[in-house]
Amino acid sequence: MNASKLPVSVLIPAKNEQANLPACLESVARADEVFVVDSQSSDRSIEISESYGANVVQFHFNGRWPKKKNWALDNLPFRNDWVLIVDCDERITPELWDEIATAIQNPEYEGYYLNRKVFFLGKWIQHGGRYPDWNLRLFKHKNGRYENLGTEEIRNTGDNEVHEHVVLPGSVGYLKNDMLHIDFRDVFHWLERHNRYSNWEARVYLNILTGKDESGTIGANLFGDAVQRKRFLKKVWVRLPFKPLIRFILIYFIQLGFLDGKPGYIYARLMSQYEYQIGIKLYELMQFGGQLNVAATTPKAPPQPVKEPDSLTGSV
Repeated sequence: MNASKLPVSVLIPAKNEQANLPACLESVARADEVFVVDSQSSDRSIEISESYGANVVQFHFNGRWPKKKNWALDNLPFRNDWVLIVDCDERITPELWDEIATAIQNPEYEGYYLNRKVFFLGKWIQHGGRYPDWNLRLFKHKNGRYENLGTEEIRNTGDNEVHEHVVLPGSVGYLKNDMLHIDFRDVFHWLERHNRYSNWEARVYLNILTGKDESGTIGANLFGDAVQRKRFLKKVWVRLPFKPLIRFILIYFIQLGFLDGKPGYIYARLMSQYEYQIGIKLYELMQFGGQLNVAATTPKAPPQPVKEPDSLTGSV
């Protein structure tokens, strides 16, 4: 290992991320090794990753568990105990790297939560419930795995864990410096991504409503950490009426999203629309098994033309 590098292995899941990868890869240059786990990108993602010295590994999703991050944690030959998981639209600042260098030497902790600053339409979305945004991203890779929320069979959700959280035995700490979430693509891709996310969310809602077993997940606990409290509140949330309207009021007014200016208003409107999409897809799942319409199991034979009696046709 290079003496100037930190003994951390970075894992970056990717697919067609040529716009975001250069800034992301530059931000993780202090790590001893970087793996980009790609899903057959058709743009310059592989070329860009290799130009920054990253190890590119291809992941072929079979439609079942595990998805990309857990597969990578199970199969990649990490040479360091600590792994840092970074999405392509995220950046690790120099201040955060300095803190990581100290944190991984503390034997008290098995992992650390990182807080994200989300930038949307050029502005840090500081309100509307977007900050703080804690994610367990730095941990000893032998101990941590992403939870399985039972959504992998839902079509069009992608091959990568998105809102699942890491289950990690042992003590977990919180780092003070933020990671940055800055997507360099456009609103089209934001909407495209959230169209997939809403499929995932609809299945999570259905699992909650049907009392699906939560073993193997971080669980829901009103008195737990920030993520567990959110899980507990979601159990109440899924049963509320008028969720799209409530979500806009919550984000824009109660959580002070209006203080983020026009980007804050647009973000609140889009999240309300996102909630409406989830509701529609949940209804589709519950009533039609995830299909817009349900075909008859045994198609009826087409009706045959009725032959008129000879006495009515003048035949003898």
